[in-house]
Parts: sequence; structure tokens; C-alpha cells
Amino acid sequence: MNKIILFLLVAMLTACGKSAPTETVESLAANPERLKELRQQCKTGRAKLGDELCNRVAEATNRRFLGDGKAPYTPPKDQPKF
Repeated sequence: MNKIILFLLVAMLTACGKSAPTETVESLAANPERLKELRQQCKTGRAKLGDELCNRVAEATNRRFLGDGKAPYTPPKDQPKF
């Protein structure tokens, strides 16, 4: 009997935990319209949306602008002529 109550208590506490975010950085970077909308909302009402979502919006904006960061640097073969 005690094991069942303990199991139910653990299950209830697990269910009450934070859920996964619905707006991930990858999903925002793939959807520019939603990203633009959320950027505007973060500018006007950051306290209403929350820092966590606005930080994900900023990271998605950086990824769209800068890329994934995996492009290697390839210097030119000839020295520049000044």
C-alpha cells in the first residue's frame, strides 16, 4: 500500500514539473514570420513574455543572421595589394 502511494506521489510531482518550451530556437529560426512577431513583442513587453522566451528569440535571430557557425575560414591565396 505504501509503495503505491509513494509511486502516485512521485508521478504527481513529475507531472507538475515545468513543461518543455513550445518555441525552441530551431523552430523560431525556421519560421521567420513568427520570429519577427516575437521580436517586436519582446521589444515592447519583455516582462510580459519573460526573459527565457526573449533570450530564445535573440538566439534564433543570431542563428539566422550569422548562420550555424560551421563555415570554415578560408583566407585568400594571394596577399592583398595595398
